Amino acid sequence: MSAPFEERSGVVPCGTPWGRWYQTLEEVFIEVRVPPGTRAKDVRCSLQSRHIALSVRGQELLQGKLFDSTITDEGTWTLEDRKLIRIVLMKTNRDAGNCWTSLLENEYAADPWVQDQMQRKLTLERFQRENPGFDFSGAEISGNYSKGGPDFSSLEK
Repeated sequence: MSAPFEERSGVVPCGTPWGRWYQTLEEVFIEVRVPPGTRAKDVRCSLQSRHIALSVRGQELLQGKLFDSTITDEGTWTLEDRKLIRIVLMKTNRDAGNCWTSLLENEYAADPWVQDQMQRKLTLERFQRENPGFDFSGAEISGNYSKGGPDFSSLEK
């Protein structure tokens, strides 16, 4: 079995003061740098459909209303190498046109170039899903790709 699309094609990260976030058609990934030696018992993480709160040793690192809704029961967080917290949120709307422009409603927005690259990536990921025999991981896209690109699903096969 081949690697997932995002592993073959890389990710388009949006840098933040605490780390970075990026997205696929289905998920939003958040990577938060924490002090080396952090233990799981030091971490408080609340993942709700439209809200996130993360603190380490009582210090708030991330809190607010998410850009869009997520599936609460499928959100997870892990502490890696005692210095990085990785949060994975499952998007409720998994359409290629649902490219989050920011992590929170009014914070951690992707700059216009990064936003453009994220949208291109989600459109290519959509094409990959619709055409499983082809590999779009190294493809370039231009033209009408905003909001997920053109919809060819109604064309006769």
